[in-house]
Order: sequence, then structure tokens, then C-alpha cells
Amino acid sequence: MGFNDFDWNNARTENGAIRVEGTTEATMSILRWVYMWMGLGMLTTAMMAYLTYSTPALLAVATSTVGVFGSIILSLGLVFALSFAINRVSPMVAGFMFFGYALVLGFSLSTIFLVYTSGTISTAFFTTSVMFGIMTVFGFTTKMDLTRFGAFFMMALIGLIVAMVINFFIGSSALDLIISWVGVLIFVGLTAYDTQRIKYMAADPAMQADSDMAMKMSIIGALGLYLNFINIFLFLLQILGGGRD
Repeated sequence: MGFNDFDWNNARTENGAIRVEGTTEATMSILRWVYMWMGLGMLTTAMMAYLTYSTPALLAVATSTVGVFGSIILSLGLVFALSFAINRVSPMVAGFMFFGYALVLGFSLSTIFLVYTSGTISTAFFTTSVMFGIMTVFGFTTKMDLTRFGAFFMMALIGLIVAMVINFFIGSSALDLIISWVGVLIFVGLTAYDTQRIKYMAADPAMQADSDMAMKMSIIGALGLYLNFINIFLFLLQILGGGRD
């Protein structure tokens, strides 16, 4: 069984609810790995961001045109490579790709220290942590089937990207604020959605029976939650403002 081969239709009961058959102990073991990977990824990003900011030579590269666009291309490449090749690579390779992405993102995020005050960054991080925690608990405990909203979230993300591209050319501050609020709402919703999706997949007996696939699932699951957290954080930074003079 591959991570991307999970059949949500066959996983549903006759009344439409998701069928959960795996053992609770095995499910919780996989979920612990998900949050361990996410925590290590965030720590890696934070350390890389601080290292880059405090090293003039690295910061000069990070703020250069080559550094900015190079980081964007490399980070997108790693995300897509990990997402689409997860079934074909080993858990070790998947782990290296995950940490590679965390390092590249930390390198590019170092520039926020040049734009925002430490107070604004701390407030945005704390607020993001609270929102993320609440929606994670909601996604894990709710009886509502959030997996049915997958198409809605996909369309919302596409709309958000289109709006961001349009605003890149017109430079509207009002539209930028609207985009930021909508972005927060979308990724807050995605946090609950992804949490429930990971929970159901971790409870699948076939997933639990394959240790390699379970480990890769924990990595790709951590990546999804990690991306949600980072996007909420960045959109909140734009909302809070508090830039340096």
C-alpha cells in the first residue's frame, strides 16, 4: 500500500463515516512520530533562520535576488519531490528531504528579522501556536467528517494563490490585508482537516502493518502540518505589521 493510494471511499461505512479499524496503540505511535518530525522540522528552521540572520555573509546571500529566487525554487522542488516520490523513496531519504526543506525555509525566513520587530514575531508565533493547537485538538476529536472538504480547500488555495499573483502586480494594501485574513482562515481550516486525515490514515491496519510506510506517512503528515503552521505564522505577521523603522 502506498501513502497516496489510500482509498477514502472504501474506508467509509454505509452511513458515510470513516471506518477506523487499527489498534489505538499503533495509531498513537504513528501520530507521535508525526508531531516529533514536525517539532524537529520547526526547530531546524528556527535555528537556520537565526544562524543566517546572525551571519552577515549568509544574510547577504539570503537577501540577494539569486538567494531569494533560489530558495523559492529549491523549497518548492523539495516539497513536490517529497510529496510525489514518497512511495518510491526510503524513510531515510524522505527524512533527509524533509530536513532539507526545513533548512532552506529557515534560510529564506531569516529575512523576517529585517522586516519585523522581535515583539511582532513573538506575538505572531504565540498566536499561531494557540490557533494551531486548538484546531489540531478539534481535528483529532471532532465527529464531523472533515475529509469531505478536501475539494473545497483545494479550490480555496487556488483562489488564494491567484489573488496573491494579481496583487503582486497591482500592489493593493487593502487586498493584501484581505488575502492575509483569508489565508489565515484557510490554513487554520486545513490544520483541522489534515489532522483528521492523518489520524484516519494512521488507524488503517495496512498502514500499521508496514513500518516503512508508517514512517513515511508520519514524515509527509508532519510536512503538511508544518506548512500549515508556517503559512498561518507568515500571514499573521502581515496582519500584525509592526515593521522596523
